[in-house]
Amino acid sequence: MNTRLTVEKIGGTSMSALSDVIENIVFYGDSPYNRILVVSAFSGVTNFLLENKKTKAPGVYHRFAKGEDYRTALNEVSVELKRLNEVYAPLGLDVAVANDKIDQHMAKAIIYLDSASTMLASGYLNEGVLLAAREILASIGETHSAMVLAAILQSKSLNAVLVDMAGFDDSRAMTIDERIQDAFAKIDLPNSICIVTGYAKGTEGIMREFDRGYSEVTFSKIASILKPDEAIIHKEYHLSTADPNIVGIDNVHPVGNTNYDIADQLADVGMEAIHPKAAKPLEMAGIHLRIKNTFEPAHPGTLITRQYVSQLKRVEVITGTDKQLLIDIYDPLMTGNVGSDLIIMEIFAAHQVSYTFKSTSANSISIVIWENDFKEGLITDLKAKFERVSQQAVSMVCLLGTNMDQPGLLAKSTAALARDEINILAAGLAYGRVNIQFVVPRDQFKASIIALNKALG
Repeated sequence: MNTRLTVEKIGGTSMSALSDVIENIVFYGDSPYNRILVVSAFSGVTNFLLENKKTKAPGVYHRFAKGEDYRTALNEVSVELKRLNEVYAPLGLDVAVANDKIDQHMAKAIIYLDSASTMLASGYLNEGVLLAAREILASIGETHSAMVLAAILQSKSLNAVLVDMAGFDDSRAMTIDERIQDAFAKIDLPNSICIVTGYAKGTEGIMREFDRGYSEVTFSKIASILKPDEAIIHKEYHLSTADPNIVGIDNVHPVGNTNYDIADQLADVGMEAIHPKAAKPLEMAGIHLRIKNTFEPAHPGTLITRQYVSQLKRVEVITGTDKQLLIDIYDPLMTGNVGSDLIIMEIFAAHQVSYTFKSTSANSISIVIWENDFKEGLITDLKAKFERVSQQAVSMVCLLGTNMDQPGLLAKSTAALARDEINILAAGLAYGRVNIQFVVPRDQFKASIIALNKALG
């Protein structure tokens, strides 16, 4: 019997390699039991249901929101799910039974969406109905993937318990936490492997706050309530010292240990070990989080804890993004004028735009934001208050580490960039010294990562 309880999250890309999931996750180790696997939808399915996460190409949801033919689009998703059933049939899936469950689920979804469409047409409700439709559609992907995995494991004589948190057949009004507590109250965890939908239905609406990050939030909430010995996220790659696609696989290695602060810093530049809002409950509960590579089960991966600080003064991760925008606000009246920064922040808050970097001088304040967050109204409002506002497409490269307090690191880093003729547009280093940030021209992003990795990696 496995005496250690683990709550584990399996991402969509890993789920699509289902045979590897079964071999490298379910059956790897001493026992498959006393484990809770929270699964994402198979790769690409949620893109069809909502919108493409990268290209923003519309899915079923956007056709529904625009009053277009969402039924045909939803039927196309149904066809895709049944195609996936055929793909996983050799693993032990009863395709006829699985297809029947899809038909039942889709029929119910159509009833709910048709009712929601009628409410939209009435003109009395809008935002709440659209959010509800988004929740209904999102739940379909995880309900399918969880059903498929549980059925396959049951065919292999495992006591696999399907825990459907989507609540399609449960009209009780419960918060997500209440639904979790209710779902696990009568399960014999030491003698079960639980397959849980990454989507969880609740009165507060999981997508209202977390949108596409909901599966990690479900995972985090389950772990916070059940207090496992360890929480694990299975990804298709290691959390590495740099991006192997940029610097080469031979020039990186997996990060062995780090802390939740560094996990937040990673998320701030789009390299999420875990969604930051999912990380907080784990951190506050003192639950250790391990990031593992699905395809290298013997590797221990990266252990993220609350207190870890490297004994060796070093850079742990070199990362960044080339999808940012620098906004520079200049006004000669800033000097000695209390409140200029406050005015700028109030304008940013009014447009719901956050920033990843800020630096100041006597007469200017430079702020870096995600390019996707850019709004013309933001610039218009800034120009109404300050003499000159300019914008420039940039990259951000970062040095991250739990213990980087070493003399000469900043000098060594800037020298490495200078050697490759990379111009530093702005730089920042907070007192805690866990993140050194360099703003560089967008076309020099990869060159910057390579230069820093060569000098510091």
